[in-house]
Amino acid sequence: MSESQLWQKVDDYFTGRLLPDAPDDALAAALRDSDAAGLPPIAVSALQGKLLQLLAQLQGARNILEIGTLGGYSTIWLGRALPADGRLVSLEYDPGHAEVAVRNIARAGLDKQVEVRVGAALESLPRLADENPPPFDVVFIDADKVNNPHYMEWALKLTSTGSLIILDNVVRGGRVADPDNTDPDVLGTRAALDLIGSHPRLSGTAIQTVGAKDYDGFALARVLA
Repeated sequence: MSESQLWQKVDDYFTGRLLPDAPDDALAAALRDSDAAGLPPIAVSALQGKLLQLLAQLQGARNILEIGTLGGYSTIWLGRALPADGRLVSLEYDPGHAEVAVRNIARAGLDKQVEVRVGAALESLPRLADENPPPFDVVFIDADKVNNPHYMEWALKLTSTGSLIILDNVVRGGRVADPDNTDPDVLGTRAALDLIGSHPRLSGTAIQTVGAKDYDGFALARVLA
């Protein structure tokens, strides 16, 4: 058995014990329709989705920002953590992806709480800031990695003391720690991690993970002030 097969087996074990009903009909349909529409198979796993939901619930989140919607799978997990009057804004670059996501979110019964905005996030974020929204309690960043440091900077502008920022896919298959690797996604991820580690308003950590999504990881940062 290869390492990746073993990781998948353990993930299946955890899912069976802890999330016996995952994915439910809405989540399963979101994955199915995303595949049928040709979206890349890079959505979070069910276990990772439940982690996002738990983190948002622990935050008592009423306002959530997601950068990178894809087909809305992670959006549904996060949206289910909101109270009835909560709000989630998700930013998606690709109109085709956004169209699939909007359908998936509506089928999950979250269309009144979740808004998908289409366009480059670095254009959508200033417009969002101009609306002077309440501080976001959780920000989940899972978009193009080259712009991760810019997304982190905007997340800081749109949050307040106690908010949680989650940065996905920070391991890059281990390439993040290779000083000779100059891939733009790796450079963007390093810059975001450097920002978390050095910024006086942030306290953060990063965790390596293995499982259904192979070898990867995420960073968590709490806004201090």
